[in-house]
Amino acid sequence: MSTSMSDSPTAPRSPDSLFDRTLDGLRGMMPLRYRSDVPIVPVVRLSGIIGFSTPLRPGLTLASCARSLDRAFGLKQARAVAIVINSPGGSAVQSHLIFRRIRQLAAEKEKTVIAFVEDVAASGGYMIACAADEIVCDPASIVGSIGVVGGSFGFHGLIEKLGIERRLYTSGEHKAMLDPFLPENPDDVARLKAIQRTIHDMFIDLVKERRGALLVGPEDDLFSGAYWTGTTAQEYGLVDHIGDLRSVLRARYGEKVAMPLIAAERGLFGRRLPGIGQAAESAGHLVPGLADDLISALEARAMWGRYGL
Repeated sequence: MSTSMSDSPTAPRSPDSLFDRTLDGLRGMMPLRYRSDVPIVPVVRLSGIIGFSTPLRPGLTLASCARSLDRAFGLKQARAVAIVINSPGGSAVQSHLIFRRIRQLAAEKEKTVIAFVEDVAASGGYMIACAADEIVCDPASIVGSIGVVGGSFGFHGLIEKLGIERRLYTSGEHKAMLDPFLPENPDDVARLKAIQRTIHDMFIDLVKERRGALLVGPEDDLFSGAYWTGTTAQEYGLVDHIGDLRSVLRARYGEKVAMPLIAAERGLFGRRLPGIGQAAESAGHLVPGLADDLISALEARAMWGRYGL
């Protein structure tokens, strides 16, 4: 007795069928933001001296990283956002602005933030790291320097020897405060130190708010401006874990986790597009000469050199 084709059982499709392979191939070609089978953790790199910028040596400011942060937190499929930090610090204001922007975006987008310290997260660099829900560093990373520093030079003795007369005209008693070509005034120094204490107290409050009960080191040491290796920083509660970006994210989100680097957007000819306010800042300044760039390079080298880098 013959059996019709409609009565015959349907053969199961092999997992390695052409259809499945084609489907997997098409899925692999889809942009990450449209895929649900791959965990995504976008990565934003924040490197350099904070607020210290010249046209040839761009520094780290809110304007320079705002677009990257917005794009990273804007990925709806992202499980978390990774911030890679390598900075010896710099401007207290720019450090705080970047800190606040990260916290604002984390709250708005409901994303976990993980900071990964590379060579150094000191002073303002550590302030930015505190914006993360977790801080991970290498055992040899430099962490800390919770303090405020300011410096200048005094040339009044030199110009006297050279027979140069300093002529300065101001309206306002303290307008020429700490002028390097005038003798140091103790009242001006006291005024500067009062400002530094205010900024230092704000920094201390921020660290306590973010790290809370995790801080176990002596306060006189923690907030003295000292810095430590990553291992000691973990013992003091300044960081949470010892590790690296790839290992930590793969252990937490799986071997297939995608870690796209979110860099600043580039224009038609490969130049970085300015961030919020950056174009206006650039338009208002003339390109400095070689001497300015040389001085900037020396100052930058000195800041990195404080941490043996």
